[in-house]
Amino acid sequence: MVEYMKVVVISGSPRKSANTQVIMKYVYDYTKSKNQDTKLINLSDGQIECYRGPDEEYNEATKTATNDIMDADVWLIGSPIYNSFFSSALKNLFEYVNYKKTAGKVAGMAILASGSIGFIDVQTLITQLLSYFRVVTNPKAVFLTTESITENAVSDKDAQDRLKEMVDETLVLASKLRQD
Repeated sequence: MVEYMKVVVISGSPRKSANTQVIMKYVYDYTKSKNQDTKLINLSDGQIECYRGPDEEYNEATKTATNDIMDADVWLIGSPIYNSFFSSALKNLFEYVNYKKTAGKVAGMAILASGSIGFIDVQTLITQLLSYFRVVTNPKAVFLTTESITENAVSDKDAQDRLKEMVDETLVLASKLRQD
């Protein structure tokens, strides 16, 4: 049994009709059914401001998202692949996060592309970013193409199963690390 943890699900696409948010809302709903203290940060909402430095004042949505990330035990991150990289909106979000408050957290990830290209490269880049924050990353990322989404839903059964498995394995990993 997985113990109580704070979980944040991050949909890393800034696009209003993003397929990444479809996937991460699926992840959010599944995670919420297993762990009540689960929050969703959806960058498609457009409320996270562009980082301007540490001494600036930011809106409430930006401050709340930042605090939710730093308070969470587990991060479930979804990112599209844009120009062989993860989204700049996702990188911008992490500009707010204090690495001194993130050591020992655990992250899982789902990466979405329009075709089967660049997954390992983007997984490596996100893992490197998370390493800076001293976050332990589940090495088994979920790679999906837009073909797994139909009518704003994760329609592919295999994709659903792999997303659930990523969530379950990441929560178990976090639980094991907390026991040590």
